[in-house]
Amino acid sequence: MVSSDLTIPEWTAGERSFDPESAAWVQGLVASGPAHDETVVRLHELLLRVARSEVRRRQGQLRIAGPELDDLAHQAAADAVVGVMAKIAQFRGESQFTTWACKFAIFEVSTKIGRHFWQKPTVSMDNEDWDRLPDRFGLDPARIAEWRDVVVALRQAIDDELTEHQRRIFVAIVLDGTPLDSLVIELGTSRNAIYKTLFDARRKLRVSLVTNGYLDDNAVRQT
Repeated sequence: MVSSDLTIPEWTAGERSFDPESAAWVQGLVASGPAHDETVVRLHELLLRVARSEVRRRQGQLRIAGPELDDLAHQAAADAVVGVMAKIAQFRGESQFTTWACKFAIFEVSTKIGRHFWQKPTVSMDNEDWDRLPDRFGLDPARIAEWRDVVVALRQAIDDELTEHQRRIFVAIVLDGTPLDSLVIELGTSRNAIYKTLFDARRKLRVSLVTNGYLDDNAVRQT
């Protein structure tokens, strides 16, 4: 472990008051020598547990398992520790330190899942993916018998009506469940830009389905 020669910011013991557990974390991380090293180990163990839990929760998006899945969690935890250490002075104590630190692990998992998606895209859109679409477009469950025709029409509309960029965003978010923040990082864009693209894509698809008689415009809920 690399020791740190950082000193505790004045607000730690002055203007800002932390709960005892958070104060102990901060003091350990900005210390030097064995105290610092021990705290970093504990932090890594904490963030690895969070990363593993988050990876398992999102496993369906990755279609990987076993050692590869655990390796992703380890990478996320290691990067999260680096992130926490780099921004430790920004911790203000509005929440517990562990709550604040765990957000780094969740963010790193999201980022790595997004990169995995773009490296190994699942744009083939298998039947399980397409079966999720009718509910996203507000089709009344009572009309379940019509779903198959609607999905066929929707697939055609995606090919014919959407631009390449709209299709990419739609498939990533609606079909594959790629985290929004991961798309922001991977595409070098903003959350608002992705929201706008997705809104425009859904509007085009709804218009196409309504125009061709597959959906009643009044039955389509806002998404």
